[in-house]
Amino acid sequence: MATKSKVYINGRLIGFHPNPAKLKTELIEKRRKNELSSHINISFDEKTNEVYINTDAGRIQRPVIVVKNGKPMFTAEHLQKIKNKEITWDKLLEEGVIEYIDAEEEENTLIAVDEESLTKEHTHIEIDGVGTLSVITSLIPYLEHDMGGKVLHGAKMFKQAQGINGINYNLRTDTEGYLLYYPQIPLVKSKSYDLLNLTKRPSNQNFVVAIMSYKGFNLLDAIVLNKGAVERGLGRSSYLRTYEAMETRYPGGQIDRFEIPKEDAVGYMGEEAYKSLGADGLANLESYADSKTVIAGRTSPPRFIEEVNEFELGEEKRRESSVTVRSGKPGNVDKIFITEAESGNKLVKIKLRSNMVPATGDKFSSKHGQKGVVGAIIPEEDMPFTAEGIRPDLILNPHSIPSRMTIGHLIEMLGGKASALDGRLIDGTPFSSESRESLGKILHSYGLRNDGKEAFYDGVTGEKIYGEIFTGIVAYRRLFHMSSHKIQARARGPVQILTRQPTEGKEKEGGLRFGEMEGETLIGHGAAMLLHEKLIEDSDKTVKLVCEKCGVIGVHDMIRNKKQCPLCNSTKVYPVEMSYGFKLLLDELKALGVLPKLKIADKVE
Repeated sequence: MATKSKVYINGRLIGFHPNPAKLKTELIEKRRKNELSSHINISFDEKTNEVYINTDAGRIQRPVIVVKNGKPMFTAEHLQKIKNKEITWDKLLEEGVIEYIDAEEEENTLIAVDEESLTKEHTHIEIDGVGTLSVITSLIPYLEHDMGGKVLHGAKMFKQAQGINGINYNLRTDTEGYLLYYPQIPLVKSKSYDLLNLTKRPSNQNFVVAIMSYKGFNLLDAIVLNKGAVERGLGRSSYLRTYEAMETRYPGGQIDRFEIPKEDAVGYMGEEAYKSLGADGLANLESYADSKTVIAGRTSPPRFIEEVNEFELGEEKRRESSVTVRSGKPGNVDKIFITEAESGNKLVKIKLRSNMVPATGDKFSSKHGQKGVVGAIIPEEDMPFTAEGIRPDLILNPHSIPSRMTIGHLIEMLGGKASALDGRLIDGTPFSSESRESLGKILHSYGLRNDGKEAFYDGVTGEKIYGEIFTGIVAYRRLFHMSSHKIQARARGPVQILTRQPTEGKEKEGGLRFGEMEGETLIGHGAAMLLHEKLIEDSDKTVKLVCEKCGVIGVHDMIRNKKQCPLCNSTKVYPVEMSYGFKLLLDELKALGVLPKLKIADKVE
């Protein structure tokens, strides 16, 4: 029994087999002859002497061409039949020309990328090199020239790009959404771009990019934008946010009402807050609203049943419960949807639109993981220009390239330049793209250097800049990280009830956390008073009485005007400065049955 192989189906041991290699070969042959489903995968692990057969759902399979005796099963005859539409994909699958393999079966295969590298040892050949990539990753042009980490980085930012999320954006009520005003098809694109129909909903703009430093404004990962280009609509977008309000029905037949709250309503916000509202209590279309403006006026019945005096037969006092705009996200009322909720109550959705013009601190990225925030927006007349008078839209720091090894970014710049000159889109499909040499020839035929470099002139002085500067066109994306949505400051504001420390988060007017690491930097600098200011004065400083004898927190009897210790009734209690969070810790320890005691001594000057 020891020499026999274990056979598993979907992870369950179903028996043993004396010749596992033969079993694997026979099962694969049956699959290729269409006697078994194409979704079954078989693999044999020689180290563990186990055969794994997978038939379950959830496995990702990918198609490859079968190779026998160093020759692919897919022939020129098959290709011709496909062109003449005489044969389908399913037919190739049935004939065993193509098969689907999963991650486990792939472990025992040797797959050639192309026919040139094919040997007798190979078991399969790729249909196309791009087949090894995911849907998103295959959209990155000239990806094989980039470092793997940066490719993943670039792919991760696809979902953060602003663009057209759907043609019906006008009717959608997503909580949050972005709409790029002038999206463009990239000049250098892969075949996947067309297969996915992304030409109908692009999320890029083609930027003229120069790789040079500009007066320190594009230090490290910062970028410099051309103000003229921004004013012409570069990177401009809308931020759309939907707010919801409902007329809730309460037990007892009471109900909320959409209306302009009257002055006697509890929590009335003042006449100025309701200036945008119409007679129905909802904001007028295209009216401007910020955090102090009500966009849906609503009143609710009183929380508690009040005693009604027989002489006061007036209307009940209602509560103010209007919907306001989130702080830091003002905009114009774009659309109002009035409908009914599942409960049958009136439901209103109000969509706000904000015009987002690129500003300092906004994030842009190319498909190659070359992300950066705007360091400065320079007036067009001060931007460097070429001999033809072309001024770049974006200036990228040269130090962004060598350590990151994103050569694909540079080739895309060349391709974009060649595309603009030649008036056609360049194929940048990974592993089967137009070569760098052919792009150089296009540039050369239009009288430019084939390496993409050009002479630049200083926009301020008009002098020629020493050395040539690499310039081209590359598809950039504006990401949804915008400084206007992240900027946060606070001097005074609300505090938490439990710890008396400032609240957390921008929406709650919170402070910025001065954490352990920040505190340690101050310790390292010997800035003890600044540390004290940040962690005590600016946070939750409190003064508590401490008993000199017992070391417990004392009490101040306000009625008898007496300060004493609750344990030993001693009057030797002294005020001690401490963090309220520390006082809370002492209380929580007492609740656990631990009595902490403080040792106090005179302050040494």
